[in-house]
Amino acid sequence: MYITVTHAQRETLAFAGEELRAYLGRMLPADTALAIDLVTEPAPGNDAFSVDLSPAGGTIRGNSDRAVLLGVYDALRAMGCRFLAPGRENEVVPQTPLRALTLRYERTAALFHRGVCLEGADSGEDILHFIDWLPKVGFNAFFLQFKTPYAFLARWYRHLNDPLLPPEDFDVEDIMLRAEAAIRRRGLLLHKVGHGWTGQVLGYESLSWDADPRPLAEDKRSYAAQVNGVRELHKGVPANTNLCLANREAVSRFADAVTDYAAAHPNVDYLHVWLADDYNNVCECPECQKNTPTDQYVALLNEIDRRLTEKGLGTKIVFLLYQELLWPPIKARLSNPGRFVLMFAPISRTFERSYDLRLPRRAIPLYQRNRIALPEDLGRNMDFLRAWQGVFDGDSFVYDYPLGRAHYGDLGYVHMARVIHGDIRRLAAMGLNGYISCQELRAGMPNTLPGYVMGRALLDGSVSADSLIGEYFAAAYGPHAMEALDFLSALSYLSRCDYVNGKGPRTDPDMAARMDGAAELCRRFAEGHDAGPDSFPGRLGYHARYAGYLAQALAALARGEQAEANKHWEDMCAFIRENELAYRPWLDVYRVIDVTKNYAGLGTEG
Repeated sequence: MYITVTHAQRETLAFAGEELRAYLGRMLPADTALAIDLVTEPAPGNDAFSVDLSPAGGTIRGNSDRAVLLGVYDALRAMGCRFLAPGRENEVVPQTPLRALTLRYERTAALFHRGVCLEGADSGEDILHFIDWLPKVGFNAFFLQFKTPYAFLARWYRHLNDPLLPPEDFDVEDIMLRAEAAIRRRGLLLHKVGHGWTGQVLGYESLSWDADPRPLAEDKRSYAAQVNGVRELHKGVPANTNLCLANREAVSRFADAVTDYAAAHPNVDYLHVWLADDYNNVCECPECQKNTPTDQYVALLNEIDRRLTEKGLGTKIVFLLYQELLWPPIKARLSNPGRFVLMFAPISRTFERSYDLRLPRRAIPLYQRNRIALPEDLGRNMDFLRAWQGVFDGDSFVYDYPLGRAHYGDLGYVHMARVIHGDIRRLAAMGLNGYISCQELRAGMPNTLPGYVMGRALLDGSVSADSLIGEYFAAAYGPHAMEALDFLSALSYLSRCDYVNGKGPRTDPDMAARMDGAAELCRRFAEGHDAGPDSFPGRLGYHARYAGYLAQALAALARGEQAEANKHWEDMCAFIRENELAYRPWLDVYRVIDVTKNYAGLGTEG
């Protein structure tokens, strides 16, 4: 085997060459001699690449080094490779005749922003494997939430929600360095922070949503929002505590914190500047009541922009449409729109269906301080987005949550994959230029179909949901593909994402009947299929057992039988805890237990 890859000696191009050489070395006949050039022709805009290969060699060109790497992986996909999940053991790399190297096509990404934000419980290896997978399926960005991902690492290494595993030590800074190096090597866009700024202003490190036992310092009390006549930490959580944005010193400290961070971290492409992560707790002091929270937020963003400009920093700032900030400003406007990127975060939306552009437009409801209700209806969420687009027409993307909580309610994952595909196909018409998924990295039980569909659809705007589902199941399950698809499609048909996500009444006869049917379907499948962590079919056998416990618990809950529901839930918890290490790349035990308890209502007194 003699394969030469010519490229400039830049890190991402060199990595693209290493990857191409390694995969072709596994795919092509041993006597192959081949020369392929990797060429960057810089140009702004969406990632774009062209592939021109033949048995004699050829060229892969891109408008950035990252685009060349995306072109390498896309060419490998066109030759039959399938990157089914994070981890190189989950790839299909076929033996291929040299003539299959005849490829000539061009592709421009359907949308510019194509990324994932980590949630759940993660090890350092989980994060590195996921970063490695991202460009293979078409993503171009990764979001390391908070200043460091301490909260998510602690959930894994402390083994929260699994008393069977002893706590482990971990080095946050080392994991951060390795993650950011992996991002840089692939030329991926780096998003950071978001949560934690308000806690920092109040004097807390604020690297999680944990309560802090230390009382608010008296010299910082005036910075905190006044709610119900008092200024204190909201439920004890610094990251969930809003500020008094009429307090000039609080605003100045916030702007300083963002500016200092941007200056110290020039590698951050998109710096997220958000307020507290809770709602109906904004400041009620007389001065704050003269303006809406969003008018104050825009004024804060303008102050941050002014300071960044003074320091000559071009950092892009991502601002958030979320909770109170869904209401657009009445008077204030961004003075330098080109610095900012709008992020629409419809966390309360339904996932029973995709966005529907045919819904009539309506005026948004009047803002009422600390008395808002978050919109679940897709049409109402669209109303808020359109209202904001009337005052800001710059770059934007949706920050969505299909694999954050609601996916545990789709026992087959086929429904959620279709909802994701439908959402992505509508984003351009919604005036949005991309998608970042706020999600567990280990969202892989029964498989990683939804994430695979997400990445591929964001890159290729022409590929259908049916085509992606078909190619995934064929590669993952081989001769058992149709049996697997029939089983998981039936589970999806019986499932309701919103119920597990805490939406709707807990007593629901229709949901009870659905989950009784799902439990029986899982029982029959489990009886005829072995379980094992080392293959997609084996993991499907395990999934039937796990999903069967969950379906029984949900059925009892929906019948109003809380004690019976809790018994089945405890059985599920015991089962997944006992098997956590074997199936840990696929199922986030911490998050399953958290969501089914704190949102669905299992394991509680009702």
